[in-house]
Amino acid sequence: MSSASYSVTESQTFTLTHAKHMAAKVAADLMRLQRLYGSPSTQWILDYEEEVKVFLKAGYLDTVTYGFKRDGKWIEPTLKYTASELSSGDVDDTPGRIRPNADIAGASFYSYMTYSAAWRNASQSERDVIKGQVPISRSGADEPEVNGYLTSDLSYSSGGRALNRSTVRSY
Repeated sequence: MSSASYSVTESQTFTLTHAKHMAAKVAADLMRLQRLYGSPSTQWILDYEEEVKVFLKAGYLDTVTYGFKRDGKWIEPTLKYTASELSSGDVDDTPGRIRPNADIAGASFYSYMTYSAAWRNASQSERDVIKGQVPISRSGADEPEVNGYLTSDLSYSSGGRALNRSTVRSY
């Protein structure tokens, strides 16, 4: 009687299809915000979806936040997505679960993106290529503080990567 052992190594390549899958879930969340709160516009949702897709595929996205600001601070309803490598606890949730009836009086819709270490290490020409692929032009700004707290609620994953969503909640 002989015995044998086997080892299996699995590696995944993150493709444009994976990035589209995850970006579409962000867009679905934004459409829910639009339905509940009137912003962002449909065109902005399409533009944000494209931006997330391109930056995810390139590995340049760290975080992106969409929501409402009042007095310079994020308020409920605001959604923050953090890109990461897939871990054992990550699942591919269904978009949604955005609370209705938040008080957005005096607030305006805003988005804010931070970039990964790969972006900071990329050459200016590599950055220019990516910027040329997205319909949004971002400029430098300080990241707004949160009026309340962030709570992790959903995770969108595909191709070995994840977008973990946190939602601003009021105290």
